[in-house]
Amino acid sequence: MDSRDEETPLLQSSCNGKKKSTPLPWFQFSITLFLQLVEPLTAQVIYPFMPELIRDLGVTHGNESQVGYYVGVVESIFFLTQACTVLHWSSISDRVGRKPVILTGLFGLSVSMYWFGLSRTFWGLVVSRSLNGALNGNIGVMKSMVSDMTDETNISKAYAYIPIAWSTGATLGPIIGGSLSRPAERFPQLFGNNDFLKQYPYFLPCAIPATFSAVAWLLALLFLKETLPTPISLSSHLNLRKGTASPALQNDAGSQDPSVTETFVATVQSHNEKPLPFRALLTRKVILAAANYASLSLVDISFRAIQPLFLSTPVHLGGLGLPPSTIGKILSVFGVLNGMFQVFFFAGIHDRWGSKKVFTAGIASALPAFACFPAINYLARMSGYSNMLWALVGFQIVVSIGLGMSYGAIFIFISAASPNRASLGATNGISQTTVSLMRAVGPAMANSLFSLSIENEYLGGNLVYYLLLIVVGIALGVASLLPCHTWMT
Repeated sequence: MDSRDEETPLLQSSCNGKKKSTPLPWFQFSITLFLQLVEPLTAQVIYPFMPELIRDLGVTHGNESQVGYYVGVVESIFFLTQACTVLHWSSISDRVGRKPVILTGLFGLSVSMYWFGLSRTFWGLVVSRSLNGALNGNIGVMKSMVSDMTDETNISKAYAYIPIAWSTGATLGPIIGGSLSRPAERFPQLFGNNDFLKQYPYFLPCAIPATFSAVAWLLALLFLKETLPTPISLSSHLNLRKGTASPALQNDAGSQDPSVTETFVATVQSHNEKPLPFRALLTRKVILAAANYASLSLVDISFRAIQPLFLSTPVHLGGLGLPPSTIGKILSVFGVLNGMFQVFFFAGIHDRWGSKKVFTAGIASALPAFACFPAINYLARMSGYSNMLWALVGFQIVVSIGLGMSYGAIFIFISAASPNRASLGATNGISQTTVSLMRAVGPAMANSLFSLSIENEYLGGNLVYYLLLIVVGIALGVASLLPCHTWMT
């Protein structure tokens, strides 16, 4: 009886031997990692001071229970506008190339972060974050670029390094946001006489990632090589002139670093692959991978959104009552530990247990992470800031590392789900669209539920955690639908 099923690869390597791993193109890959620092840095820098900024703007009129609603809107609007545009940017990258889209995204991040720091009204914050999301299509395009550089022998190694960028940004962002907000008050000897920083007390922490984005734009312009083998000219894409591919861009593609694109060019040229239309991309594989990426993102962003709000909320209202500087340090500890764990352990764990088990275990780690919130508040009420309380905070940080591990696993599923390599950008765009929608819903939902719970004292103010545990359970159900092994490409 044939024991093979639809998940069993049809082609096995000869003698069941392992293929020799293809070396990563380290120079170009390192530039890609550096560019990926920009997004977590700009995203995470506002978290430590957002509750305080909302209070300063006076939109809640002193009602502490309303802070979560407004924080959720500001944090969600970025992902909502990103969801409306990310598929567009990713699809464009399959035609005009990855590099032009990345440059556009870096420019948008820089401008919008300067604007955010200069905003003194709630709607100013909303508009600047909307611009931030709408112009930034990099998150999907970066994944496509990494997939362009890799093959099945080294993709898990590449995705083990990708968390370095996110974790570094997630480490530095909270430190910058927590330490440099209100600099005239925190560092009077340096900034006490600076009227500009007194008027705009949150400009300095926003200006640092904005300037970093500008530097990254220049680095990408000068050194980043295009990984799409035959990009067409932008004018041809916009139908400003007839033709298929710009000779200049074709020559540029031919002069790329061979270690970056040799395998990809050969594959595309031999099979004459072209980007597929949108409907052709909606296969079961793509939908299943995108659904799991979305469920992971909803769980993760809900946890990341509630965490700083919980840490800043007074103890008697269900939080921990910490200042922005301490919150920044706590969030930074997670960034350091997450980065170290992903770099040193992800590839080994993934190769041993496989993508599905790693992904599912990461989702399951959210169960104790959410359960820690009410336990931490209980300890704070009973014994203050005791050693046991800080040990529980540390435990929550360590456990939540599992969520970061799930990202590397699902990225591998998404890359394998693409119908062909020429449609990789659009496939990532579809996945990122669903994720951005979830990330738009997540902060608003979680923070609103947090405010609703403490305002009405539902289940002792802990209703939000019970509901989010149900969300984790649903995500585990969706994860169970993944195949035991990634699809063969």
